Amino acid sequence: MSNPFPNRCMPVCGLLLLGAALAANAAAAPDRPNILFIYTDDHSYRTVGAYPESYPWVRTPAIDGLAARGVRFERAYIGSWCMPSRATLLTGHHQFGVESMRMVGPYPGSEYDPGQTPFWPKVFREHGYFTAQIGKWHTGTDTGYGRDWDFQIVWNRPRYTETSGNYYYNQPITYHGGETKVLERYSSDQYTDWAVDLIRGEGRDESKPWYLWLCYGAVHGPFTPADRHLDNYAGIDFDTPADIYPPRPGKPDWAQKIDFWERGPSGTPMFRGRSLVSWTRQYHQGVLALDEGIDRVLDALDETGQRENTLVIMTSDQGFAWGQHGFRQKVAPYDATIRSPLVISFPGRIPEGAVSPRPVGGVDLVPTIFRFAGIELPWEMHGVDLSPLLAEPGMEWPHRVLLASTGRRYGSDTDVIPQGEDVIHSNVPWYVMLVEGRYKYVRPLVDDLEELYDLENDPEELDNLAARPDFRDTLVRLREAAVAELRADGAGFVDNMPAVRVAQ
Repeated sequence: MSNPFPNRCMPVCGLLLLGAALAANAAAAPDRPNILFIYTDDHSYRTVGAYPESYPWVRTPAIDGLAARGVRFERAYIGSWCMPSRATLLTGHHQFGVESMRMVGPYPGSEYDPGQTPFWPKVFREHGYFTAQIGKWHTGTDTGYGRDWDFQIVWNRPRYTETSGNYYYNQPITYHGGETKVLERYSSDQYTDWAVDLIRGEGRDESKPWYLWLCYGAVHGPFTPADRHLDNYAGIDFDTPADIYPPRPGKPDWAQKIDFWERGPSGTPMFRGRSLVSWTRQYHQGVLALDEGIDRVLDALDETGQRENTLVIMTSDQGFAWGQHGFRQKVAPYDATIRSPLVISFPGRIPEGAVSPRPVGGVDLVPTIFRFAGIELPWEMHGVDLSPLLAEPGMEWPHRVLLASTGRRYGSDTDVIPQGEDVIHSNVPWYVMLVEGRYKYVRPLVDDLEELYDLENDPEELDNLAARPDFRDTLVRLREAAVAELRADGAGFVDNMPAVRVAQ
């Protein structure tokens, strides 16, 4: 049978690609692993101390400790914003491949047809796993309890739109598809308590391996820290991002319009009367409860003797910029806005304290989870199994990372690229991004400039190489590769993209 997804694995292919060491360890393991997937929100890699790009005053001992017992990925691109990232992690498909997902009514109201858009936890249930989800739900009002999940305590944000901003307090929590009650406690702490109880066996079938998707709402706006952290990070300072104010030489027209920050006294960047330092401090304070929660969850694994048979994945839906390129948001195709932390740990089964420099995407996580569970993929997925890279983090990796941001549209609703303001989402036009090794290519789906960056020599993405004659071959190659990836993955808009504008 031919593979309709070139450069990708058919369901059985992922089972054949493991490195010899990982395969031997997996074969020796008597039990199917538990899987703990810790998922944070708007959480930049720059807030994690294990990442060299973090500020020197950042303290995240639990996440750093997890990295010390696993593989940390330098460049992970999970999604462009909250909802499509989650849709990808429930289907294994890019946003343009998530059929029937749609925005309905007041934001963030949304719906989908589970017949057209099945979520893969259902498959795990059918193969004997106990499946659980705790925390934020942001993918249709149907949360899938009883179909995809055996256990579910969630803040159904699409259903309760009037409280969609209650990320930290006063959330309407729905228990196992039934009663909904307002949670007054700080959400990060309560989500952790529920996860610890589940790991200890409360509310689950202890005869089954389990999958838990723990979805924190932090560190999303309004970036509210726990009261106990309000005094942390006093006196911090850092350099102002170089291109916080326009103009931004070489960047496309849409990027020149990004202007969140005003010049305050002595040139201090200000937003709504507060300095960049003040906002950044508050944002980092919000991470501290996450780190404490992750520490407690990992301790529960250790105390119950489950750590050695639990695959732990920790990442975020995307990052968040604080001044870089003028932003105070996510969505845009720059590392500052969308790059996530990603750590995968499985003591005794994958290397510990390792770092992989290879770029990976959110679509890659689902095939990887299936591989570790020993379950064949139920449908074609857009990503690749990362097991070989986990076995040998520094190996040559032939796969690229594709990310297509299509605003609030999904599936075949993206086949026709809208015009005017309809193609703009959170100040950013629809775009296609491709990362191959050290290079990032960005093609806007409007009449504007392409972008090309050397992420090794220019990690802040200040120098757009697309206009440089000496990078012409690289630009053309990645442009063609992006089109090929889109076509392989079935993007309906691939032949309708605006012509590229040549930089002068």
